[in-house]
Amino acid sequence: MTPEVSSPAELLRRHGLQVTAQRLAVLAAVADHPHATAEVIEAAVRDRIGAVSRQAVYDALAVLSERGLLRRIQPARSPARYEDRVDDNHHHLVCRDCGQVADVDCALGRAPCLEVIDDHGYLIDEAEIVYWGRCPVCRAARAGGPGPDDSGDPADHGGPAPGGPNRVRPADTPASGEADDESEVPR
Repeated sequence: MTPEVSSPAELLRRHGLQVTAQRLAVLAAVADHPHATAEVIEAAVRDRIGAVSRQAVYDALAVLSERGLLRRIQPARSPARYEDRVDDNHHHLVCRDCGQVADVDCALGRAPCLEVIDDHGYLIDEAEIVYWGRCPVCRAARAGGPGPDDSGDPADHGGPAPGGPNRVRPADTPASGEADDESEVPR
């Protein structure tokens, strides 16, 4: 949220939106759970305000994203995720194993990725860069040791365990075996 705005309700009004309990709850859920999926946001909204339809949450996410209050990101073969960090140039780092997403500030602090060699006549106003790798917990789990949170279990740090929805195994690899690094593709 921008510093001059004193409340989420004022933020909605400044963007020409009616203030509703659903929109306020969605803004709060995204602030509390950066890079969360719509499913996680829906559960957080229910915890905050009680009964709410899934469609109301999806509608709020859509309008808040369209108006620039939220940013919708969708790493390859992953569900859409939402964040409220919208006023700067930053990118994302995604763990191949557990799907955890982290913000990565632009290396130069400005938008060098918007300055391409040939813009083909486009006026470029945004670039989406996603870095892929393995988080410290998943790296430690692969090495057989505990990670920074001392659990060694990737599921304990905000994402599904290895082999979960962010990982693809070739058809001939047994589900209980580890796929080679070359066979993994980001989902």
